[in-house]
Amino acid sequence: MRNSWFWISWIWLWCCCCSTHGDIFTSIGQMTDLLYTEKELVQSLREYIRAEESKLAAVKSWASKLDALTKVSTSDPEGYLAHPVNAYKLMKRLNTEWSELETLVLQNPSDGFIGNISIHRQYFPDAEDETGAAKALMRLQDTYQLDSEAFSKGKLPGVHSSAVLTVDDCFDMGKTAYNDADYYHAVLWFQQALKQLDDGEESVVTKAEILDYLSYSVYQMGDIPRAIELTRRLVAIDPTHERAGGNLRYFERLLSRQLNEMNQAYQPASEEPIHLGTYIRPKDHLPEREAYEALCRGEGLQMTEARRSRLFCRYHDGSRNPRLLLKPMKEEDEWDSPHIVRYLEMLSDQEIEKIKELAKPRLARATVRDPKTGVLTTANYRVSKSAWLEGEEDPVIDRVNQRIEDITGLTVQTAELLQVANYGVGGQYEPHFDFSRKEEPDAFKRLGTGNRLATILNYMSDVEAGGATVFPDFGAAIWPRKGTSVFWYNLFRSGEGDYRTRHAACPVLVGSKWVSNKWIHERGQEFRRPCGLTEVD
Repeated sequence: MRNSWFWISWIWLWCCCCSTHGDIFTSIGQMTDLLYTEKELVQSLREYIRAEESKLAAVKSWASKLDALTKVSTSDPEGYLAHPVNAYKLMKRLNTEWSELETLVLQNPSDGFIGNISIHRQYFPDAEDETGAAKALMRLQDTYQLDSEAFSKGKLPGVHSSAVLTVDDCFDMGKTAYNDADYYHAVLWFQQALKQLDDGEESVVTKAEILDYLSYSVYQMGDIPRAIELTRRLVAIDPTHERAGGNLRYFERLLSRQLNEMNQAYQPASEEPIHLGTYIRPKDHLPEREAYEALCRGEGLQMTEARRSRLFCRYHDGSRNPRLLLKPMKEEDEWDSPHIVRYLEMLSDQEIEKIKELAKPRLARATVRDPKTGVLTTANYRVSKSAWLEGEEDPVIDRVNQRIEDITGLTVQTAELLQVANYGVGGQYEPHFDFSRKEEPDAFKRLGTGNRLATILNYMSDVEAGGATVFPDFGAAIWPRKGTSVFWYNLFRSGEGDYRTRHAACPVLVGSKWVSNKWIHERGQEFRRPCGLTEVD
């Protein structure tokens, strides 16, 4: 379809842990500031080291001089003090020079470094941020079916990196999951820590500690034979371990009782190492989880040849809109039903940079509208940072709003503000509807502009891996392309919601995803998109 532009050109000479501080990791845009902060602190640390070395060199010089002096003076104390100059210098040294040395030793070159780090500490990630970053890796692990070893060695699809996870890193990942009673991920990361330790990598954490956590996590996953085998390894390493002996006896009794109840013989634990797929991931709140994640990986797409044959590209002049006559918009069909289109060259690089510049200082944890109260609130299923921009703030925003109105034919006077979002690593927005359902009558009551009629989504960056917009209901995946926009209607002409438009922003695997979107509401569209005669018109 994209090649068609060549021929047309011959004819015709584009949401959500939950404190403000506790979600820094959701925005690459803000995390870059932390890198520069860390660089500044390293420079401060080097200055502190130079100051300490200078101080130590001065103390060493004093020590060398006094050592040579005391060797001479103590070899013949009376003879040494018989000379009046020596007697005077002894008095002077003990009264003055040793005091100067004491002052030198008491100097604290760390004051500057401590002061600098104290100033920056208020911007440092906290424990909640670290936990969130760990969970983001696990989210990527699940969505893109990446095993722990791939992560620990920095082997991500299409990416060659020197970023690696040590034994201690993997153990801490496991601890994060363990503390959250997420034994599925705990097993994967404790197993990876154990493997790297068995391969000879050095660590602070001991093998006994890893086996202790891993054996209990495996037991929680219902694999008692493997829990017994791991606990036996633990006992062999540390016979005096406070829990190992008791756990081993408990696991053995439990397994014996289960085998007797099922009238089965004992089967030793599998010798296969634990990997992604050894255990079934527990179900969660999202019914279409598997379909959603498959689409994020580019699997399960329902784009058939018959459907593809119904997709076209065209020049769009907004029904002869004066602003589009000389330079019509390039429009591509992304999906036939529901109809989703992509507009090429919707935003220029200069416009994108200006929008990002305006949004960066205001980026805050992205929110969703509470369906019962209509109030904006954060949610764990939307992990990103967002900001809202008004048309009056800058000519660029006003121009983009006008362009949206021109190409859609819908008024933006009743639309919501332009929302700018930045998704960091693991940033996502799980499957959701943009419009309010019948059971949510007050979702947009405060706005007084009716339901969300349509959505236009502007991609303001390319993404190295991940970050697709997917529609699980009909199996579509739309990939970010910088400067382009996608548009679809959330409501039928009758005003009924089109439930097929439930969609999601897949987690960003590698890169930084910048988007902006405009939610266009019903009010003011009465003559621009007239009602249909049936419910699904």
